[in-house]
Amino acid sequence: MTAIHGSYADFEGLRRQAVALRRQGLSRRQIRDRLHVHNNDILNRLLEGEPPPDWTKRPNAKDDLREKARELRLKGLTYDQIQVELGCSKSSISLWVRDLPKPEPRYTEEERRARMNAGLARFREAQELEREETKRSAREEIGRLSDRELFMTGVALYWAEGAKDKPYARRESLLFINSDPNVIKLYLRWLELLDVTRDRMHFRVSIHESANVPEAVRFWADLVGVDPSIFQKTTLKKHNPKTARKNTSDAYRGCLIIYVTKSADLYRRVEGAWYGIVLGANSTA
Repeated sequence: MTAIHGSYADFEGLRRQAVALRRQGLSRRQIRDRLHVHNNDILNRLLEGEPPPDWTKRPNAKDDLREKARELRLKGLTYDQIQVELGCSKSSISLWVRDLPKPEPRYTEEERRARMNAGLARFREAQELEREETKRSAREEIGRLSDRELFMTGVALYWAEGAKDKPYARRESLLFINSDPNVIKLYLRWLELLDVTRDRMHFRVSIHESANVPEAVRFWADLVGVDPSIFQKTTLKKHNPKTARKNTSDAYRGCLIIYVTKSADLYRRVEGAWYGIVLGANSTA
């Protein structure tokens, strides 16, 4: 067959050649090169109505996925389940199966809510186990404190929770108040390290007047290991229902106040040690 060069005036003759080549199994590119037709519009007209040979067709990988997605949808699977099964996007799945009926819900609303609550409970349980494990691990890392470590811990604790001397109100004495039994135990251990004997400690409870005062006094007396009778008169705080905090439950014991007599020199040591800690921390920066 002879190609027509330069002009496509003999269109019908050129078309017959193109069709013949197409039916022989040539691709568009092969026909173009054979006939020297480099104009795509002309080439399209020459090959109009002639399907490409099978070997030139690219396989569509999504055809198989589409059919599988439709099969799974007809089995009642949701978009999420099909996505997990096939690894394709939910937008594609939606296009492939949108003409198919929606599957019946697998669970009633009550069952769905129960399953959701059960899953949430398992999640919270796992969270709580993780919290407890973190705290347990941190607790075991501390080990036994040396006297120096206990001293510095007590100084920081006192400076955070204890009464401080002010230029306008000289109060150079140890006065500590807290509601946490463990904090009180640590503070007492610290005082013991400083050779402060129990006869120099005065105890007093500060609590809302609506609470069980005698029970609170007994609780703190048992904690510090003294008879309730040696406690000073309880400080009662006015109870305002509109502004009261949630501290009036059965577990509410108020705060314990511990005052150490003849402690001016000890207070000065604590203040000096505190600023020593501050300077020491800054020097490591």
